[in-house]
Amino acid sequence: MKIIIVGCGKIGTTLISSLSVEGHDVVAIDNDPATVSEIINMYDVMSVCGNGVDCETLIEADVDKAELIVSTTGSDELNMLCCFMARKLGAKHAIARIRNPEFSDRSLKFMRHQLNLSLALNPEYLAAQEIFSLLKFPSAVKIETFSGRAFEIVELPLKDDSKLIGMSLSDLRKKYNANFLVCAVHRGEEVYIPSGSFVLQAGDKIGITASPAEMQKFFKMLDIMKKQARSVMILGASKTAIYLAKMLLSIGASVKIIDSDKKRCREVSEALPGTVVIWGDGAQQELMLEEGVGSVDGFVSLTGMDEQNILISLFAQSQNVPKVITKVNREEFMDMANKLGLDCTVSPKHLVSDILVRYARALHNSLDSKMEKLYKLMDGKVEALEFNIGSDCPIINVPLRDMELKDNILIAGILRGRKPIIPSGNDMLLPDDKVVVLAAGLRINDLTDIMR
Repeated sequence: MKIIIVGCGKIGTTLISSLSVEGHDVVAIDNDPATVSEIINMYDVMSVCGNGVDCETLIEADVDKAELIVSTTGSDELNMLCCFMARKLGAKHAIARIRNPEFSDRSLKFMRHQLNLSLALNPEYLAAQEIFSLLKFPSAVKIETFSGRAFEIVELPLKDDSKLIGMSLSDLRKKYNANFLVCAVHRGEEVYIPSGSFVLQAGDKIGITASPAEMQKFFKMLDIMKKQARSVMILGASKTAIYLAKMLLSIGASVKIIDSDKKRCREVSEALPGTVVIWGDGAQQELMLEEGVGSVDGFVSLTGMDEQNILISLFAQSQNVPKVITKVNREEFMDMANKLGLDCTVSPKHLVSDILVRYARALHNSLDSKMEKLYKLMDGKVEALEFNIGSDCPIINVPLRDMELKDNILIAGILRGRKPIIPSGNDMLLPDDKVVVLAAGLRINDLTDIMR
């Protein structure tokens, strides 16, 4: 499929990388010759140096043959105009990055309709949503929801004192009276879709599938259920911080934001009445201690520098903050953060990448199984996908135990009507079901791809 990416910053480059790996015919557009040269050297893609809102540039990129164009420049207005022009010139689908917090849901809906946009993506808002979920359920390091929140997949690191160490998964299901499934295990550099005989070890990161109620029940049984964060300190008055603060204030949490830019502090203070905004350098430990970092329920580092976010998060962790969340964009720093013990990291560019990969694959779906969601789990080594089952799907009415699934594939959940099902071998897929599938080391475009 031909896909055009306009704007080769952090987001655009991540999309180019992800979509080219998927096998798409990608064309990159940027007005900086050095950036275009770097993209050509790094990825097997075509490129055009020029302005994404110039019709000549779009025509040179063969926009009329594009199945999808994604505009990710630093300007919301340029992104919208680029997508509008691309649609007029023949592109079938258009997605614009729109980040301004001042745009209301009503305004965005109006603009999407008038400009004929397929999606409006906001990386900062997506990151704020993920962080908000983690602050509401602090025991987890990652949470993904499926089937209208009927299912959750939660990632949980096993500390040295975990009750699960040394237990096989079959014994685990027998011991704990909760309806859950350990669907993936990340151990060292390897990821496993485990069988019942798999034995858990300290340092493992496990993925658990269950309904929200059963997930909470299971965590309470393990005595690791932490209370929802009610007081949160945020370092960096970014767009993400504003979105997150609004979400936290809506549930009655207290929020304190620290930033070294005096003008930005004044702007954020006016935009967020009810939030305490501190002008100061969060890298100074004395300031952090004075502002009570050791007494908050959650700390979130959202500056524009990965190194600073990691170092200050480590300091917050040393002050026994119950939940520390770190924004990290660079891959090498993501690994470093995990090795240093910061197991709860968020990357806006990866959140956007997941959505675009899912959208691109969904365009190729057959009518008998429609992909609804796609998430990357276990540091990107596992994909979790949700499909709607059509009446013509060739694998309906077959007991799961009789299905010849490919290796490293697991059917992790079924939603039938409003009833969530953690499947056993006797269960089968029926028309109108929603099904959650996990795949390690495989790319699934259609539900039938899970079969041998």
